[in-house]
Amino acid sequence: MSEIRVRFAPSPTGYLHVGGARTALFNWLFAKKHGGKFLLRIEDTDRSRYNENALDEIFTSLKWLGLNWDEGPDAGGECGPYFQSQRLQLYDKYTNELLEKGLAYRCFCSEERLSQLRQEQEKAGTGVFGYDKKCRDLSKSESDERAKSESFVVRLAIPQNRTVSFIDAIRGKISFETNTQDDFVLLKTDKFPTYHLANVVDDKLMKITNVLRGDEWITSTPKHVLLYEAFGWTPPVFAHLPVILSEDGSKLSKRKGAASVMDYKNEGFLPDALRNFLALLGWNPGDEREVISVQEMIDAFDLSKVNPKSAVFDTKKLEWMNGQYLAKTSCETIYEELKSEFSAIGASDEAKIFSAINLMKERARKITEIPALCAFFFNPPQNYDEQTLQKVKKSPDFEKILSEFAKKLSQLEVCDSESCDNLLQNTVAQFSVGFAKVGLPARLAITGVGGGPSLHDIIPVIGKDECVKRINDFLEKL
Repeated sequence: MSEIRVRFAPSPTGYLHVGGARTALFNWLFAKKHGGKFLLRIEDTDRSRYNENALDEIFTSLKWLGLNWDEGPDAGGECGPYFQSQRLQLYDKYTNELLEKGLAYRCFCSEERLSQLRQEQEKAGTGVFGYDKKCRDLSKSESDERAKSESFVVRLAIPQNRTVSFIDAIRGKISFETNTQDDFVLLKTDKFPTYHLANVVDDKLMKITNVLRGDEWITSTPKHVLLYEAFGWTPPVFAHLPVILSEDGSKLSKRKGAASVMDYKNEGFLPDALRNFLALLGWNPGDEREVISVQEMIDAFDLSKVNPKSAVFDTKKLEWMNGQYLAKTSCETIYEELKSEFSAIGASDEAKIFSAINLMKERARKITEIPALCAFFFNPPQNYDEQTLQKVKKSPDFEKILSEFAKKLSQLEVCDSESCDNLLQNTVAQFSVGFAKVGLPARLAITGVGGGPSLHDIIPVIGKDECVKRINDFLEKL
């Protein structure tokens, strides 16, 4: 077998959204699984919509996800340049080859005529649309002469009355009738190629063996197969990935999951978690694993395990998965990401910050939530959770119990988790009450909330003197 070579070919007309990122990931995994090459190609021939910022963010997004390319911009390679706008001479060369063979032709029809033709076809209501091949039978001499003074596009002359098939690695055999295909444009009046021509020429010249792309491109594949045939080239193996739907079954939108990769980063998702989540959109490793390492993904990746049915973007599951990765992330790594946010809440003692993060990271779903969750370690509560406060007030002796607990806490010689736990248990035994009668009012006074990590872990981080002060302030306010 020849070396496996796959490519991800985004257009820098918008930012990299999660659907595109999933396509890039599957290509990357496929290349790694087979010891092949992953190429990045920038399809920037639509100059009217070209966006420099979007291009930069595509690079940033892929690198953030760990999807580094073997060939492409910044990486080089023998098949460059990797920007289509720098390959115009190639497209012109291969277009002329098809013209010489009589497999393509110049079309001189104006936009006005094409627009009128579309209107007439719509009015006729026959369901037949497309170019009427008016210029297909022009003689070579007439075409050459008119080309000297008139603008034109170049169209592929689609062969008629044939059935053409290709094998999709995910969906099996797909057939189409050539009579349903329009004589589509290869080269536009500005001498820039259409997507179809550039795509086929570049995939051939870049030695692409497998094309993994979204299923919205299935309808374009017949055009590509016919182009490969016209050039006398063997097509790559096609695999069209399942569409990703929002949770209500509708198409992904900005509000329903289709945010850019960097949007997810800014919201507090980790690259490992987003990559893991995207991998499971339409593919599974063949068992019940959900949290799976990169190497495990590579080892298990196989197109036979890709489901052609649409996948659902479950935001709650992404948040759960992010929480799983967050719990395993070191406190130092989290702090490096959130230094300015901790500074904003008045936290400066790194040892204390690490201790607070260690207690709270398992309770967060996004890394951006952690500073707010940790705030009570560094600042006394300004108000108290009302529902918990009402529950505490129902106990007639809570002030007496809380005062006694504060008194004993102030007398502790060693304030660590074990001694604080013993103190809580001793206070429970002293007043012959349930643990909540001691723990809940103490937690509320110290943190302002009714839930969180174990109180005996919280107190040593805040410090016994500060905790005693907070309890006394709480009692005074009541």
